[in-house]
Amino acid sequence: MGNASSMLTQYDIEEVQEHCNYLFSQQEIVSLYERFCQLDRSAKGFISEDEFLSIPEFSLNPLSKRLLRMVDGLNFKDFVAFLSTFSAKASLQQKIELIFKVYDIDGKGRVTFKDLLEILRDLTGSFMSEEQREQVLTKVLEEAGYSKDCTLSLDDFIQIIDHPGLKMEVEVPID
Repeated sequence: MGNASSMLTQYDIEEVQEHCNYLFSQQEIVSLYERFCQLDRSAKGFISEDEFLSIPEFSLNPLSKRLLRMVDGLNFKDFVAFLSTFSAKASLQQKIELIFKVYDIDGKGRVTFKDLLEILRDLTGSFMSEEQREQVLTKVLEEAGYSKDCTLSLDDFIQIIDHPGLKMEVEVPID
């Protein structure tokens, strides 16, 4: 399985399936392997940053720079584990953990107001002013019981995303 040109054995498929918590069927793993081999143009057994950027949906994503930090150099097994988070079968917890990793810009297990602001800047571009972004983030944090001066751990982040009173409604003025 290390060499991208080799074929998957039944054992490999089952090992990958276990590694991704059975979120993909065996047939889906075979299909993902075929796609992995197409992306691994140099047949090194892992996908480089440039190879990931050859995927239009990936390269057009405003958060692709942040995602690259997580995916550059993935072997097939880790590639499938990464993709499993996007599966409909993945838990909300798994999805939130991935979002947290994307938001944790320096990889220290903490998300700051500045990190959130940078992400929102990437997502909104010129559609929102810096002042509007700060207002939106301050309001979201306050509604969840946090201030803009706090740093958020994964547990805090989960509290905010899962907060029952949090309204994820934002009005963006169009001038």
